[in-house]
Amino acid sequence: METKRWAAPVLAVVLVAVAVGWGAVSRSDDGGTVDSAVRNQSPDRSHYTSPDPATPAPGGSAPGESAPGSSGGDAPPRTPQDVLYLGDSLAMEAQDVLGARLERSARVGSYTSEPVAGVTVCDYLQGRPGRSLVPSEDKAAALVKEREPGVIVLQFWGNTWGYTPCMEGVEWGTSAYFERYAADLRALTGQIADAARAADVPRPRIVWVQQPPDALHPDRIDQVNDLYEQQAAASGDLLADGGRELRDGDGKWTQYLPCNDYEQSTAGYCTGPGDTAQLHRDDDPLHFCLAPTPEGGQPCRATSPGLERYTRAVADEVDAYLRG
Repeated sequence: METKRWAAPVLAVVLVAVAVGWGAVSRSDDGGTVDSAVRNQSPDRSHYTSPDPATPAPGGSAPGESAPGSSGGDAPPRTPQDVLYLGDSLAMEAQDVLGARLERSARVGSYTSEPVAGVTVCDYLQGRPGRSLVPSEDKAAALVKEREPGVIVLQFWGNTWGYTPCMEGVEWGTSAYFERYAADLRALTGQIADAARAADVPRPRIVWVQQPPDALHPDRIDQVNDLYEQQAAASGDLLADGGRELRDGDGKWTQYLPCNDYEQSTAGYCTGPGDTAQLHRDDDPLHFCLAPTPEGGQPCRATSPGLERYTRAVADEVDAYLRG
């Protein structure tokens, strides 16, 4: 497996504490809190090759529509298919774990990932005025033309200004926030379809990753997940419920859950109190890596039950699609 990495400073999306139980820190715009000492992270780039073979932004299709000639709701293509993973700091920490899962499947050709900490949907759009955390060559449309993936997995927590400048002026949690978010989902879907058509390749099937519970503002993430569901239905794409194994019995955020069979039988996973799996560190209610996030952001190197559960939901959805 061949891997390339690079790093350059960008803004972080690390939530560090809740006022009760996590200490006092400053308010973040993505619905949590953030320690100013860990705001700066940089993109990490991981390329793998399997040994076993609303108004859209400029250049986008009409909102909610697949471009002519796109795969839309068509039957799954023949496998193996290449998979591309884009997203924010959750994708950055999960990229190696997801890659290892997907590469065990004979249905996946190659797997590549281009996450950037702190980003949101508009960062991967081409033609959006203002500064973006994602360079032009790593925009979603540019990567579709370059790599011609059969599946593109998109994972976004829903960051706003304070992390990504392309959301400047959009206040977190307002009606304008959700309207802008929905418009950006439509625009990104349209640009992916247009890029595939321009490259004369099949339009990749999009997998929108629905997010796990928000410890501080559960209503926000519920509304964001509803937008993913609406967009997937409108364009014939797919949903992966990233939070399906990360909620408590009431569907809410939790730091610990009873160990599943895999965790019970695998060293290092069932380490929480009372034979439970720890999903989050005490100082970070958002991320799943149980090691502190290094400056610059990197794939997680610690045994982390939350990442195993999160990526399993994504890999299962990709595999089910490729199996038809």
